[in-house]
Amino acid sequence: MEFVEPIRDRKKIKDMKKYLQGNKRDFLLFTLGINSALRVSDLLELKFEDIIDEKLKPLDHIKLKETKTGKHNKIAVSKGVKKAIISYVNEYYNGNISDYVFYSRKGINKPIQRAMAWKIIKGAAEAVGVKDIGTHSLRKTWAYHSYKAGTDIIIIQDMLNHSSPSITLRYIGITQDEKDRAVLSLDL
Repeated sequence: MEFVEPIRDRKKIKDMKKYLQGNKRDFLLFTLGINSALRVSDLLELKFEDIIDEKLKPLDHIKLKETKTGKHNKIAVSKGVKKAIISYVNEYYNGNISDYVFYSRKGINKPIQRAMAWKIIKGAAEAVGVKDIGTHSLRKTWAYHSYKAGTDIIIIQDMLNHSSPSITLRYIGITQDEKDRAVLSLDL
């Protein structure tokens, strides 16, 4: 498996969203991925009952048991994600709350596979000039931008289920240049 990076440039994120807007499923996958800290394996296992209520209104939180860790997690749903959910549900929801959100055309009630999610993300990235990207970049992008926005590294570490802040910093790609800039800008 090759090493992937977060999408650091907000304009590139915006460009990828614009590129994916023509396909509401792919747009929701990307938007939810960069706004939730969820692994792609957990994103693909989401069912409509995990994201909407019986009135088709987006839930305020996604609650799930993580596939990799077995831990229960509760993720807040932002306004932008809710908007993407509404748009997707209005066009593609077939009335079965237990169906997968990111359903595949192969088989009955099966989610798309990780390879298909990778193809979606990779295609959008290539279209806008983003390199070193994969499905895990979605989770890393959330963590990177949360950190840059001032979120305490301990909260990000907890959201990602990492064992230490140093692992989280390495994971999101905080570089030596950024460390140098932090020290030099303080100059007490």
